[in-house]
Amino acid sequence: MKRVWKSPRTAAAPRLGPAGLRRADERLLRVLERDFAGSARKAGSRLACRPGCSECCIGPFPITRLDGWRLRRGLDELGRGDPARAAGLLARARAAVSLLGDGYPGDPASGRLEAGEAELDRFFERHGSLACPALDSESGRCELYAWRPVSCRTYGPPARFGREEAPPCRLCFDGASREEIEVCRMEPDREGLEEKILAGMGVTGGDDWETLIAFALHPDL
Repeated sequence: MKRVWKSPRTAAAPRLGPAGLRRADERLLRVLERDFAGSARKAGSRLACRPGCSECCIGPFPITRLDGWRLRRGLDELGRGDPARAAGLLARARAAVSLLGDGYPGDPASGRLEAGEAELDRFFERHGSLACPALDSESGRCELYAWRPVSCRTYGPPARFGREEAPPCRLCFDGASREEIEVCRMEPDREGLEEKILAGMGVTGGDDWETLIAFALHPDL
């Protein structure tokens, strides 16, 4: 299962309008791309991440409401440029929601996750072989790559999120020493931009909840 790091949400912040939200998210994505690229340069061929590798596209994992907003923007754009591909993606999202709804650890009518860590882990393990609805099985590529969640953008190298250290993807750094791996450790979004954006979306306190990609993309939720 893909690693997911959660930190306490920041205090309430001035609400971001549509234009401000787009600008803030674009800045966050630039920072994440910079952080990943720095780690990738150090890792070189030891980083297995390549077009067509779908290791991180198998198994559900929580996403934030910012991730969901971004994915829906991508789906809208895909629908304008390639309606057939968008329709196929939506069909996969509907199928995934139908499957995941049985025993869902939260509200299946909205996709809101409402469970403790142990229950979530059991649920994710049970569905660990389920492919992301955004994955094109023929090409092994993400249909919404430019709009993918933050967890997808930080998967592969070893990473440090606050005080938590996460290992690299199991396909990366084959045969590398602990020292070689540590040199490549990335610290994504050290400025906490994602948390600031979520606060600007009103995601604080009791309004803080997460969902899954399939539910974020389902047109009726």
